[in-house]
Amino acid sequence: MKKVLSVLICLLLLGGIISLATGDEAGGADKVTVALCIADTLGDQGFYDSANAGLNRLSEDYGVVPSVVECKSDASAFKPALVDAAQGNDFVVAVGWQFWDALAEVVPEMPDTKFIFIDNGLDGVGDNLMSITYKENQGSFLAGYIAMKLSKAGKVGMVGGNNDDTINNFMVGYKQGALYANPQGAVLEPIYTNGNYDAPDLGKEAALSLYSQGADVVFAVAGKTGLGVFEAAAETGNYAVGVDSDQKYINPDVILCSMLKKVGDSIYDAIGSYLTDGVFEGGQIWDADMSTGLVDIGYGDDTMTQQVSAELKAEVEALKEKIVSGEIVVDSTR
Repeated sequence: MKKVLSVLICLLLLGGIISLATGDEAGGADKVTVALCIADTLGDQGFYDSANAGLNRLSEDYGVVPSVVECKSDASAFKPALVDAAQGNDFVVAVGWQFWDALAEVVPEMPDTKFIFIDNGLDGVGDNLMSITYKENQGSFLAGYIAMKLSKAGKVGMVGGNNDDTINNFMVGYKQGALYANPQGAVLEPIYTNGNYDAPDLGKEAALSLYSQGADVVFAVAGKTGLGVFEAAAETGNYAVGVDSDQKYINPDVILCSMLKKVGDSIYDAIGSYLTDGVFEGGQIWDADMSTGLVDIGYGDDTMTQQVSAELKAEVEALKEKIVSGEIVVDSTR
């Protein structure tokens, strides 16, 4: 009996060892964890949702463990959110220029965590921070060109989430592109929603004001607030331009095109490069311009109403080449 028990115990122990060893081999190294800290909330169908889509792709393709922290535009939540995320994750992706001050404090205090700052550039705070900025002015030039070309009134406008350098970088490109299309056209003064990026009612009110001033195309650059612009366009029989993601699917009958700022793709590329090659471009500011493909224009797909003709799309492609080559230099606020 003792011999039988001894054999059984040995077999159980051996089985446990084999199980552990097999588990290590199958699982490989510990999974990489990535926390997405966003300044506002998901559901904007644009900027923040694009970032989350990039995170989900990383999870699907590389097996990273994702998490999302929504700060709901509460500035007092930015630093605590970053600290908590850094304590439990390998990567922290801060999405929104609003994280500038908080990152400047937290990054040096958390040298073992890799940070990625989306939509602004922060230099000199640590080799564990990579910043990604975008030439949204270049994509907005194309959006303005299309808007003016399709404007029957020769008058276009823009609703911006805030009066700051980031939002105005869209505006200057949009205005330049519109006047490039029609030097005699008019670009109305933008209406800002004073930092409210989660208020479609304010976006609708602002757009209705611009339409009442004679504009028949309005560029929505205000996060979830921009959804109200699309409502106003539909109610008044006018048009709108989407932003950040290809938003045409929201209402193909009124959204002419979208200025693409491919936040999700840039997050995917930055972390994917590290997971594949061990390369993390810390201590650098990566400026994604039109040549990278991360700034572009989108028209939805062929199943959707296409107000932009093939001829106009060809003109836009020619303009893209001129921007990339430097023949056209787009105005900028940053």
